[in-house]
This record gives sequence, structure tokens and C-alpha cells, in this order.
Amino acid sequence: MLTLDLTNAPRWHDLAPGVRVQLRPLTTALMVATRSDPVIEAVSEEASDEERAVAFAKALARRAVLAWEGIGDADSNLIDPSPEGIDALLDIWPIFEAFELTYVSKGLLLEQEKNVSALSPNGPSVGASATAKPVRKPARTARRG
Repeated sequence: MLTLDLTNAPRWHDLAPGVRVQLRPLTTALMVATRSDPVIEAVSEEASDEERAVAFAKALARRAVLAWEGIGDADSNLIDPSPEGIDALLDIWPIFEAFELTYVSKGLLLEQEKNVSALSPNGPSVGASATAKPVRKPARTARRG
């Protein structure tokens, strides 16, 4: 069952011990805006899937991050989110992975689910029709000689 969150309230996501970000809900509008981001449109056609994924994640994060905690500059002073700071944050591999798993993949999970057949209500074969005709006689076995 699909559960709708009608509040569309931002949520906090833990990305690492002591590091969390407040993110907008992953809505259609946010995804469409990210897909048409000038940075995404400028990605070379020869770019690898990995390069595209990083560019998309950064563009999405720049739109989605509202606040964060536990992130500071080189002098350990807490800083507010900025486009440059968000890009630098996602350049840290464990943070990038956590962002992908806790935020992006949950939105894409529905995309994958729509490509799967629904389960039958009372077992895997309920309502299925046979594809092979029944055998009329048992087959003869060869004689051993």
C-alpha cells in the first residue's frame, strides 16, 4: 500500500554520526526542477553514469537541503548550507552514499515498484492460466539391452 504524506513537511536525515540535514520532501516538482538544472543539462553526453549520478545528486541536494547540523569550516566554525558547501559535503563518499540511500533511493523505489507485477491475493499461482497442455499417456521408457 502506498502511504501519502499530505503534510509535505521537511524531514531530518542522519548522514553520518553527528551530521544531519533537513531536506524538502522528494516531490515531482523537485525532481523535474533538478532534471532541468543547467548543470545537469551541461553534463557531456560522453560522461559516465557515475559522473551523471554525482552531478544529479549535487543538483538535487542544492535544491533540497534547508538546514544542517554538525558541519563546519576548516576552523571548526559551524557554517550554514550554501551551494559550494553542499557540493563539498557530497564529495565525501560516505555522505554521498548516505544521501543516496536515505533520500534519493526512497523516491526512486516507487519508480522501480511500478515495473513489477502485483502479487496474487492468495498465492503466486492463483488466477494463473496453464501454458502447457496436459499429458495424455505416460511416455514409454527405453528397454535396456
